[in-house]
Amino acid sequence: MLLSGRAFALVFGAPLLGALAAFAVPVAAASGRPAATVAEGRVAGSLEDGVRVFKGLPYALPPVGARRWRPPAPPASWQGVREAHAFGPDCVQPPYPADSVYFEPPRPTSEDCLTLNVWAPRNAARAPVIVWIHGGALQHGGSASPMYDGREYAKRGIVFVSINYRLGIFGWLAHPGLSAEAPDRVSGNYGLLDQIAALEWVKRNIAAFGGDPANVTAMGESAGALSVTYLLAAPRAKGLFGRAIVQSTNMRAVPRLRDPAYGLPSAEVIGAAFAESVGAKDPAALRALDAETLTAAALRARFAAQPTIDGALLPAQIVDVFDRGEQIKVPVLAGFNSGEVRSQRGLLPPVPVDAAAYAAGAARRYGDLAPAFLRLYPASDMEESLIAATRDIVYGWAVERLVRQQTAAGAPSYLYLFDHCYDAARARKLCAFHASEIPFMFGSIGRAVVQAANWPAATGDDDRRLARQMVDYWSSFAARGIPSAVGAPDWRPYGEEEYFLELGASPVLRRDPMPGMFEFREEIMRRQRQRGEQWFVNTGPVDRE
Repeated sequence: MLLSGRAFALVFGAPLLGALAAFAVPVAAASGRPAATVAEGRVAGSLEDGVRVFKGLPYALPPVGARRWRPPAPPASWQGVREAHAFGPDCVQPPYPADSVYFEPPRPTSEDCLTLNVWAPRNAARAPVIVWIHGGALQHGGSASPMYDGREYAKRGIVFVSINYRLGIFGWLAHPGLSAEAPDRVSGNYGLLDQIAALEWVKRNIAAFGGDPANVTAMGESAGALSVTYLLAAPRAKGLFGRAIVQSTNMRAVPRLRDPAYGLPSAEVIGAAFAESVGAKDPAALRALDAETLTAAALRARFAAQPTIDGALLPAQIVDVFDRGEQIKVPVLAGFNSGEVRSQRGLLPPVPVDAAAYAAGAARRYGDLAPAFLRLYPASDMEESLIAATRDIVYGWAVERLVRQQTAAGAPSYLYLFDHCYDAARARKLCAFHASEIPFMFGSIGRAVVQAANWPAATGDDDRRLARQMVDYWSSFAARGIPSAVGAPDWRPYGEEEYFLELGASPVLRRDPMPGMFEFREEIMRRQRQRGEQWFVNTGPVDRE
């Protein structure tokens, strides 16, 4: 679900369609249970809270055995009726620390994990569709999390889909041997290819559940938001979604397939070093190792699950794709949280010993831009300033950049800042922490067993009202590209006036979020990119140890 650890481990044909839609219509199961017929066969789901729910539907062949580290292939057909009342296993992953705010009780995991889930209104017909991509630093999480229950969207007329995709070493390993055996001579990005395969499945099959394949919104948070951002940069994803919701993305540099860049070794060099660490000389030897061994070895090696600039699926770094205007130009609703890194303190640089050291460090680090840094992040409260500085370089700048560039490309886009704090979060100094918007935009405030065990729960009347409004905004954006909510202000697109919606106890429309932040961070990124440096780390006036 969510970002964890240090910055390096972060985190992102019409005739055929018509033919499929002709037979992919809702059907009634003899038992009274909801049923549907998709391209692969007939499925039977369940009725939950008045919503038709189908769980654990395969959208690709199991990526096991010889299919490990290969692009996803279409799923096999089946005879009879396939039961779809239970989630499929999560993709293989290491456990979260038990004391993490993001810890959830372990669920079954498997390499055979390429499944998705559908929540659909009872009488849906050409309904808008949302496809949810979970977060978790590209190495944790799964669509079975209770936090990702799509019922509130279905109640608002949306067909909601959540997906699994390969994680960690299984989703993101590049290796010279894997590249050599691939038809396009590239490797890595298997998790992103999975996401595209899921979107292709939705295009083929969502009419069976009453969804409109021509009205699909790709939505994700953290690593899921990063995934949506990369989908916007992937030519192969064009035509698979018409809108995007992006919650806390970033735009860091990632490795190229074969050449070093921005202080990073090539993805193939990283992969070859990992293979050597487990004594595997070639892909066959890697595939012979069991999943648990590979997962543990990747954790020891601090393998960074991340995309690869391969020149095929991903033609260039995100910032370059958007700067050249080559991204998929669809409306975007995007935002970040005011307290993002309060739950990610491993990202923070050390606090200087005093204000003088803080100012001196800023002068060394930023030179002529030091006065701008100190205006934005003053020494009067150094810890809070470093929390804000880290938030902005990781999330704030990237989110605003995305909205600005989609706007400039002619795609009306919307910016938010989630700034809501509630008693339980305040007590733990976690106001508006990373991912804290999720229970709100899923409308699950007050519902039993929806949040992680260590999650500070919101329970107040203001919380429930804000949750209803956020689901309204998100649903209406997915339906018609204009976010609106009952009892809340109209949300204007970012535009030339730089509008954004501040989501506090009550939504408020404002202008010019964090004046000067974007310009400062953009200039820092420009200089670092020009020097061939990584622009994602070293966010404060003191180097990390």
